[in-house]
Amino acid sequence: MRKDADKFQLIEGDLSAAGLRFALIVSRFNSFITDRLLAGALDGLERMGATSGSIDVIKVPGSLEIPVVAHELGENGDYDAIICLGAVIRGDTPHFDYVSAESAKGIASASIVTGIPTIYGVLTCNTLEQAIDRAGAKGGNKGFDAAMTAIEMASLMKDLRKSDEGED
Repeated sequence: MRKDADKFQLIEGDLSAAGLRFALIVSRFNSFITDRLLAGALDGLERMGATSGSIDVIKVPGSLEIPVVAHELGENGDYDAIICLGAVIRGDTPHFDYVSAESAKGIASASIVTGIPTIYGVLTCNTLEQAIDRAGAKGGNKGFDAAMTAIEMASLMKDLRKSDEGED
C-alpha cells in the first residue's frame, strides 16, 4: 500500500482488451517495416484478449494519409482506440521533416477532436537500420508498444466516461 494513498484517488487504465474495439491504420509505404509493426500490434492486442472480430485493419498509401482516416474513424464512434502505424525514413530531401511533422500533428489532432485515443505508432528514423530495429529487432516492436498504449488508454477513457456519467 502506498504511504500517501489516502491523499489522492489513483485512476489508470488496465491492459485488458476484452470487449474493446480497435482500428489499425497502416501505411503501405515502407511496407517491409509497417507489416512488422502491424504483426506486433496484432500480437499485442490478441495477447491482451482482443478477438479477431474486434479489430479492423485499414491500409492507406502513406503516413501523411493516416490522419484524415483516423479523424473519420474517430468521428464514427465505432472504436475504443485507433492505432496509427507507419514508417518515415530520412532521405536526402526535407520531405522527411514535412511528412513526419504533419502526420504527428494530424494524428494528435484527430485524437483531441474526436476524443478517441489515437495512438502514434509512426516510426521516424534516420536510417533503415533504425527502422528495422524498432520493428521487431533489438529495439523491440513499436507496433506492440502502440497496441499496449491503445489498450490502456481505451480502458482509461471508458473509466473516465463512466465517472462523468455517474455525476449529477
